[in-house]
Amino acid sequence: MGESDMTRADGTGDDGVSRFVERFAAEMTAAGMQRMASRVFAALLASETASMTSAELAEQLRISPAAVSGAIGYLTQVGMVSRERDPGTRRDRYVLHNELWYETFTRRDQVLVRWEQVLQEGAETLGRDTAAGRRTAETAEFFAFLHGEMFGIMDRWRAHKASRPQEV
Repeated sequence: MGESDMTRADGTGDDGVSRFVERFAAEMTAAGMQRMASRVFAALLASETASMTSAELAEQLRISPAAVSGAIGYLTQVGMVSRERDPGTRRDRYVLHNELWYETFTRRDQVLVRWEQVLQEGAETLGRDTAAGRRTAETAEFFAFLHGEMFGIMDRWRAHKASRPQEV
């Protein structure tokens, strides 16, 4: 693994990077993400190039190639990473998407719409005059509210990002 992936400009080396990767991975795992996928994602996030090979991930995280493969399969399926071919080789390189959080929340937005629709149908089926129907309708209303707010949040994020000083 290249030194640039493990040593930062501030002198933080292997130990500091590893501590960050494991701490952030633990937070993502606590939020419901698979443990190995959390560790692989955090390692990619902490990498200078936002990309690593399977061998680099296995070495850094001290896990088996099979564990890397399973984690990458999950992260690819949920759209958090993509696979690219290393130029001039047959090795795959795993890369974080440029607009990772925007894409992730946009996909979640689509889930909110589907949930809202099912919940509205459920409220009708249960009867809006019943406690279960009212509770289900309120849940649908909550998801409709989140869906409406998500666009505004994403617009404000893009404006904020555009207003920041550009990196050299």
